[in-house]
Amino acid sequence: MPARGPADTLAVDAAGLTKTYRGAHRTPVHALRGLTFQVPAGIVFSMLGPNGAGKSTTTKILTTLSRPSGGSARIDGIDVVRHPAEVRQHIGYVSQGASTDPLLTGTENLVLAGRLRGMSSMDARTRASALLKEFGLGDTSDRPVGKFSGGMRRRLDVAAALVHAPRVLFLDEPTTGLDPEARAAMWAEIRRLSAESAITVILTTHYLEEADRLADDVMIIDHGTKVVSGSPDELKASLNGDTLRVSLVEPDVDAVRRAASSVRGLRDVVVETQGTNGQLVARTDDASSAVAPAIAALEAAGIVFGAVSASRPSLDDVYLHYAGRSFDTADAATQPEASAAPKAEARTTVNGEAA
Repeated sequence: MPARGPADTLAVDAAGLTKTYRGAHRTPVHALRGLTFQVPAGIVFSMLGPNGAGKSTTTKILTTLSRPSGGSARIDGIDVVRHPAEVRQHIGYVSQGASTDPLLTGTENLVLAGRLRGMSSMDARTRASALLKEFGLGDTSDRPVGKFSGGMRRRLDVAAALVHAPRVLFLDEPTTGLDPEARAAMWAEIRRLSAESAITVILTTHYLEEADRLADDVMIIDHGTKVVSGSPDELKASLNGDTLRVSLVEPDVDAVRRAASSVRGLRDVVVETQGTNGQLVARTDDASSAVAPAIAALEAAGIVFGAVSASRPSLDDVYLHYAGRSFDTADAATQPEASAAPKAEARTTVNGEAA
């Protein structure tokens, strides 16, 4: 067994991870660009970013399914490149796609997972029965998985990843494609795992609300590099003041900027366009008092606008502030991870370390 050191207190310790693919015409494409982060044991840690940001690439490296082009990573103090078999004994992994066999029953799937992990037939059956009850699937143990709902099948996927009682559980976009009720049920399962077990949960998601509700710590990734990290509350508190947001119709960006600059107290003004529409987002010490002057300035400039809102900072505001674009815009514009474009290095980390 590999020697263990001071990193034992960390579930994940990644330093300078890079991943380069060969794109069209053998052009190098950088999916990860020097990603460095640490995850303390026993927390829910979310890697949050738009589609194509590098979340799944990072997960594949940490779960030994892909080798980094550079840098290093340890799980529970074990190097993922030098000792992949040892790492696999310590982790569970739920991929974006279903991992259970639709022709087998819930029990058969979990027993198979246990047997593949080296468990005896009796131990695998005992563990399968316990997990089915734990995940609220006890009354479906003899039903073919192909007849499960989407939410039930995702819960079974998580149960299968826990058969061998791993110390670190990776959930790669676990609620993608689920309806709101099934998504809420999955959130409840993740919270339960965190509260009742000593397990570390590494959650990748592009749902802002999911990261905000579930994660103890969040790392926002964009174009393969860390933008900012910290707890959701820390990240939102790092943005002093309120957010003013105005939807725009066929905006003239320069005209919108000029109008916004005439409103006293507005700062960090960002104007984005998507197709024929767009939005104005700005920071202010008191958004409620800035609404009327902002509306007056836009009307005076002949700018057509829709909804106007004032709110406390959200994770979307955090993303906009540190990445320079809104999360929804990034999610719509980003290509698949293997074709992620290079981007400048991360600017800050809320918990005190530069990215």
